[in-house]
Amino acid sequence: MDKFIVIDGLDGSGKDTQVKLLAEMYEKQGKNVVVRSHPSMDNKYGIKSKEALLKTGKINHLKATVYFGLDAIRSIRKYYNNDNIDVLIFSRYIMSVVYLPNVINIIIYKFVSFVLPTSDYMFFLDVSPEESLKRIDNRSEETEMFENMEELEKARIKSKKVTYDWNIIDADNSIAKVNNEIKEKL
Repeated sequence: MDKFIVIDGLDGSGKDTQVKLLAEMYEKQGKNVVVRSHPSMDNKYGIKSKEALLKTGKINHLKATVYFGLDAIRSIRKYYNNDNIDVLIFSRYIMSVVYLPNVINIIIYKFVSFVLPTSDYMFFLDVSPEESLKRIDNRSEETEMFENMEELEKARIKSKKVTYDWNIIDADNSIAKVNNEIKEKL
């Protein structure tokens, strides 16, 4: 594999849009690209994570995070060391642990980022909670437990504690500007 790219950020930050644009760019270059968006709906862990995200309460919060982690680990095991893949792109990866309670989330993040592969091409799309909520409201999907102003504000504060070694992109900007900033760093 030539490149492992991770795009993460708050809900509504444009992760899937940027992943799609990057995949198209590399495919036009003749690269074999694999995109993994977590939670993935092609395995039991991703399905269980998504089911828990659509519910409320601490138990579902924990279930969503644990199953999300198992889903991401499954993707790493299946695709990361595959020599037939030129570019592996993840939408959502190890940042999911920031949704855990304070203190433990930092510890788990450091552990997970030590154990699982990381990359120089990890991008955090930093979107304001206001812009995030505006974009979420324009989607025709069921609302997840973290998709409200209070949770988005908390998640943004928590994420800033662990994204010190990520490429931070201002995702309040236009799709094209965000994409250009990402491409400049690839």
